[in-house]
Amino acid sequence: MTDGLKGMSEALAAVYPATTLQTCIVHLLRNSMDFANWKERKPLAAALRPIYTAASADAALLVLDAFERGPWGVRFPTIVAAWRRAWTHVIPFFAFPPEVRRVIYTTNALESVHAQLRKIIKTRGHFPTDEAATKLIWLALRNITGTWVRGARTWRRR
Repeated sequence: MTDGLKGMSEALAAVYPATTLQTCIVHLLRNSMDFANWKERKPLAAALRPIYTAASADAALLVLDAFERGPWGVRFPTIVAAWRRAWTHVIPFFAFPPEVRRVIYTTNALESVHAQLRKIIKTRGHFPTDEAATKLIWLALRNITGTWVRGARTWRRR
């Protein structure tokens, strides 16, 4: 999964040619929201949601086409262009069942951990030793992971 970093697909293909690269849907949404003002963001996000929640890549493409012809697409053609540019890396997302898609559609979980670690490290400033920094990071990770819950409640049991 990537957040649209330029050159990532080429670098990944060079090292791991059999890998499938998927765009982070949330990063694509955030990029889309950059074109709208604050009042328009919530309804715009609601209008984009049917694209990435569609049953298949073909259905999603039809929804994207409808979005493009609709009021949002007419008003923000740059959003449609961004989704179309990323489309080859959006398609792999639809290979997974909806339950799995809910978990993998974003890199937010990892980004959240990184943000919390950065905040803790920044507020401390300097560390007397590497061991002190390591201990702080370990304690922070213990506290962060202590709040996690297991599994999605709506997953089907096999």
